[in-house]
Amino acid sequence: MADLTAIILTRNEEIHIERAIACLRQVCSRVVVVDSYSTDRTVELATAQGAEVFQNSWVNYADQFRWALRECAIGTEWVMRFDADECFETDLAEEINRRLADLQANVTGVNLRRRHYFLGDWVRYGGRYPLILLRIWRRGAALIEQRWMDEHVYLLRGNAVTFDCDFADKNLSDVGQWTGKHIRYADREALDVLMQNLGMGLKPESIASRNANFQAKLKRVMKERLYNRLPYLAGPMIYFSYRFFFLGGLFDTPGGRAYHILQGLWYRTLVDVRLSEFEKATSSAKTDGERLNILEGLTGLKIRDYLASNDLSE
Repeated sequence: MADLTAIILTRNEEIHIERAIACLRQVCSRVVVVDSYSTDRTVELATAQGAEVFQNSWVNYADQFRWALRECAIGTEWVMRFDADECFETDLAEEINRRLADLQANVTGVNLRRRHYFLGDWVRYGGRYPLILLRIWRRGAALIEQRWMDEHVYLLRGNAVTFDCDFADKNLSDVGQWTGKHIRYADREALDVLMQNLGMGLKPESIASRNANFQAKLKRVMKERLYNRLPYLAGPMIYFSYRFFFLGGLFDTPGGRAYHILQGLWYRTLVDVRLSEFEKATSSAKTDGERLNILEGLTGLKIRDYLASNDLSE
């Protein structure tokens, strides 16, 4: 196994956690689970699988992951970010074990290729495959962006290589849970945009200027400089049409087509609607404190805790 620690963030992931840890045991000398006080069997199952479990209250993904890097005594040469609903086959495990230890010193990161599955179907078209993500890096050589949503890991030094084999996002939950989760995601993404527009402390930490892979940079540039400036509800319609027709989402499997409609149109529309609601709700506020009161009431998010407990620059 590689000199590698994997970090998994969890909250009620009993349906996924055993599968995730079993995959990671093929490549990792240490698996760390940082749980945000699950009420199901997540902690019990993770412990039984041999993972080291820590618990910390949730603010957002970036805050929780940075807490893990600070507080969990990571001592291996390499660190891996892995989600509970992800998995991989033996081909990727063999590639990691074979190649990681032999990488040159100037290589500080490893990009992995992600396949996304929805309703059991591989989503192959619509620009969704392969998604190239920085998931493994030398300890201390990378940082995760401080954002409410769509946070990326970027390198502080060195270069990244891309491995050949895929890993997969295979969520086993039903569509009801998927939509519920994305309603919460929409609040966070709309909050990101609004607070950046208002200059309320959340600095847009664009990976366009960071040492990130080209795909991640391009997506962020298009989102921050074009998509977020489109008129109300125009963005979701344009984006879905581009993804479904021009990028071939129409030719996906039934599950894939459902995913494009739900994630590419319904979710993007929901973000626009929530952003409009937040803008209207805070339009009469005189101070940032008043705006924060309103936004915390609307979203239930601990915005003040986030602002108080994080170094938003680096």
